[in-house]
Amino acid sequence: MNPTYTAVATSSGRESRAVTADGQLDVHLAFPKEMGGTGDGLNPEQLFAAGWAACFSTTLGLIAKDRGLDAKDVAVTAEVSLVPAPGRFDLAAVLRVELPDHLHGEPGKKLLEATHATCPYSRAVQGNISVEVIAE
Repeated sequence: MNPTYTAVATSSGRESRAVTADGQLDVHLAFPKEMGGTGDGLNPEQLFAAGWAACFSTTLGLIAKDRGLDAKDVAVTAEVSLVPAPGRFDLAAVLRVELPDHLHGEPGKKLLEATHATCPYSRAVQGNISVEVIAE
């Protein structure tokens, strides 16, 4: 494997900090209130959701450009949930994609399908977690 880019981050858990090797990210982590924590910090699901939303949006823009479509007004909201399972938690996600009017219907559906099949985050979780992609 010959990566183009490698991100490096270190953390000691949900009640600590997460820091990237380059120092660009240095955040306090905390359990969310819904899990008995203080909620006074970010959690891994929020970080994953932010990364996925950005990656999906960028991928969608690149695919749209290749197809001669204007997707500059697209916004992606990623909802990443922890779902209790016997002896563990699983992840589930909903990607809500705000499409401009000209991309509603079949053009938008095909664009979202291609994006979900291409986005590195979507591909990483494919077959591992429940994911719903919704055009809005």
